[in-house]
Amino acid sequence: MKKLFGFRSKKGVSPFGSSISLGRDRGHHKTSFQPWYHIRDKDLRKIHKAASVGNVAKVQQVLLLGENGLNEKDKRNRTALHLACANGHPEVVAFLLERKCLLNLCDSENKTALMKAVECQEEECATLLLEHGADPNLTDANGNTALHHAVFCQNISLAAELLSYHANIEARNEDDLTPLLLAISERKQQMVEFLVRKEANVHAVDKMKRYSCSFSF
Repeated sequence: MKKLFGFRSKKGVSPFGSSISLGRDRGHHKTSFQPWYHIRDKDLRKIHKAASVGNVAKVQQVLLLGENGLNEKDKRNRTALHLACANGHPEVVAFLLERKCLLNLCDSENKTALMKAVECQEEECATLLLEHGADPNLTDANGNTALHHAVFCQNISLAAELLSYHANIEARNEDDLTPLLLAISERKQQMVEFLVRKEANVHAVDKMKRYSCSFSF
């Protein structure tokens, strides 16, 4: 299974490349980072195509004609809400929320629409979801919460927003990393300082019995 987050190698090389880099082997597992969805028309239904390009009127028409359902999934288990969030279309997100779409459905990587909004740093979309009750503490296929994703992107405003909606600051992913341990391991100094101010446990320990207070930049 591919992991999203982990410690840096001894050479200090980040396990992440650009948004199109996939599967860098780090010995014990591979990592991948590709926040934006790869869109192929053959994978999408009409509602997904309309949502992915921000066409509110078309989304409304598709629903009115009953061509697709509000929560219908594409071949990769993505809903219209997932695609609107990943592509930064808050108008579509707002419309879907008004129609009472399901907020916490997961795509093929077990990511919710909130996780995609955070991962793609679409703050307006993320805020809309949180305001309407999206759960910030669900985990993806690798145990990462939306807060873990905000930490990796070093988006402090999104991290603060998630915490204001009761995101668990001590949540651990499959690598046993809390958001603070992740920030330290990825050398996200500003995020480390922010999480410490927010009273993250500075004595947290990972699987290798390393304490957060033992890390240095």
